[in-house]
Parts: sequence; C-alpha cells; structure tokens
Amino acid sequence: MTVIKPGQTIGILGGGQLGRMMALSAREMGYRIAVLEPTEHSPCGQISDVEIIATYDSREGAMKLAETCDVLTYEFENINKETAKWLENHLYLPQGYQLLEMTQHRAREKQAITSFGLPVAPYHVVDSLEKLDNALEQIGVPAVLKTCTGGYDGKGQAVIKQKSDSNYAFEQLQGKGELIVEQWVPFIKELSVIVTRSVHGEVTTFPVAENIHRNNILHQTIVPARIPEHVQEQARKMAVDLAEGLNMKGTLAVEMFLTESFDLYINELAPRPHNSGHYTMNACETSQFEQHIRAICGWPLGGTTLVKPVVMVNILGEHLQSVLDNLPKYSTMKLHLYGKSEAKEGRKMGHLNVLADSVEDALLEIEKLAIWPNE
Repeated sequence: MTVIKPGQTIGILGGGQLGRMMALSAREMGYRIAVLEPTEHSPCGQISDVEIIATYDSREGAMKLAETCDVLTYEFENINKETAKWLENHLYLPQGYQLLEMTQHRAREKQAITSFGLPVAPYHVVDSLEKLDNALEQIGVPAVLKTCTGGYDGKGQAVIKQKSDSNYAFEQLQGKGELIVEQWVPFIKELSVIVTRSVHGEVTTFPVAENIHRNNILHQTIVPARIPEHVQEQARKMAVDLAEGLNMKGTLAVEMFLTESFDLYINELAPRPHNSGHYTMNACETSQFEQHIRAICGWPLGGTTLVKPVVMVNILGEHLQSVLDNLPKYSTMKLHLYGKSEAKEGRKMGHLNVLADSVEDALLEIEKLAIWPNE
C-alpha cells in the first residue's frame, strides 16, 4: 500500500492558483512542494520549496522535477501528453496520463462519458462546413460549435442560433483543430460535483454546487444548490459512476446542465480541483485541496459534510480594488487572494467565501457590498 508521508515532496505541474491552494493544504499536512511552471514567482511558486522554471513540454524540466519529488500531480489539464506519459513512466503520477489525454479532447471526453451510460447533449465531430450543416440537420438549432482541444471560460466556442449562422461560426473556429458541434441544452441551472477517489479506491463527493456564470466566467457558486434532493442524489451518483468507471485517482470536477424537467446532462470534466469547489475551503469538513492531497498520497479521505450554507464569489481584476476597500466588512466572510502581480480585467485574482444561515442571507450580504453590479 503506497503512502506518501509528511516530509516527502509533492511535485505540482502548473503554478497557478489551483496549485497554490493545493500546496497550502499540503504544507499544513507537513509536505514539501516542488513546482514546474514557465513563469517565475507564480502563485504556487511563491510558497514552494523548489521552483523549476520550464515550459510544460520541457523534458529537461520534467527530469529535474522527477529528481526532486516523491509524488506528482497537476493543477490543469492542458499539459503536453507526451511529457505526462514520460513522467508517469519515471515518477509516481497516481492520476496517470490517460485521464489527461481524455479530458484534453472534447470528443474523446464525451465518448468516455457515454460509454458508462451517462447522458451528454447530442453531438457530432465536424471538419468542414458541409459536415457542420449536415450535423445541424440532425441535432437542430440552437447549437454550439467548439474546438475539441483548448478553450476555457467560453473561449474557442461559437453559438449557432439559426442555421444561417453556421458559416460565420465555422469561419471563427476554422484552423483551430478538430471541431465538435453540440445541441444546445435548454438548462435552468448549471451544477457541478467534485468527486475524489483515492489510490486505494475510496470515493467521496462534495455537496452539489449551483453555478452562475457571467461572460462565460464563473461568477458565483451556491451551496447547497437550490434543487430537489433527488436531483442532488442523481448528480452525485453520476459523478461517482464516472470516477469508478474511469478508475480515476485524485479529483474530478463534473459540470452538468439541469433542465426544467429535472434531466441532467454532463457538460464538461476537469481532472483536478475546480473553481466551483473553492467553497469547500471554509464550508466543509475537508477542503477539495486537502482531499486531493489525501487521495494521491494514500491517506484516508476526509469528511465532506457541509458545515454551513455558503456562496463563493470570484474576484476578477476589475473587482480587486473594491474588494480591498471593503475589508472592514468581512467579519463573517473569508477572503482568498492568489498572489498574482497584475490585476487585469477578467483575470481571476481571488475569491470570497460568504457563510451564512442560508444561501439567501449570503447572497444578500454579497449584494450589500456593491462590488459586483447586478446584471
């Protein structure tokens, strides 16, 4: 039974905020941290013992990381597959490279999801305008055309509201690799479930989160989600079925659409801690980051009970100054900043966890701050 003990070194591929929060949890548990990241003094690099400055596809950087750490994880999925495969062969990478390879490609991801009998929106892979038009004949409009690789926070996507939009949409994304067109799901809520599976096969889920996006960027996460209990149970079951089916180790964020008839469709997967799980840092027995470290290091998984209702709200570059100006009002709020040097519009700089007796009370407290204008 493999157990990575405190005092040993956890390597993290990627130096962003997820790596930083992962590292902070690992430090509390007694671990040393090594990070590989192209940029010096990254959010994760600031609190690491070893900072390897190299591109994610650098074999030399990967070799240095392999010499330094006892177990390896990653904070985002767009890592060179060949580098990840090499690392798995030369280092202890419990999550493996196959989960990365699958989640890096939307079509492969959807094929994997449906192979376990789980629902996704009808889709087709297309590489020409003719195939796109044929696909739209089958799945109908509205629809969404997406790149199969890359793209996040709404990037690499084009909405097709009527068939005459197909030409413009194809021109927007042509030349950006394989494309996939998906039927538009008329959802009433966007949900997510963070599921963790340890190297020993133990599985836990965190409470179902209700997510609100603005300009394709996550704005708020509301927990408990304002949905019936049977829907929450179904969402948790779907996440566990995926984790078990994939034989995954570590953390998986499962994003879903909920329709008016209470049908659930899986939209996207992320094989790592996720923005919609940040509420767990203050509102659950165990945070998603500590749970991830427990999972890959062979510890028993912690409890995931929600201690108190919570709303997480993202702090983007344009909100940062107002957030700092409101510090005296945070007696019941938990502020998390990521150590990024420059506040740019649309850039995630931190988040605020607002705990209250109900999510309605938490939302009211956020509204009173007047930092995030209603849209």
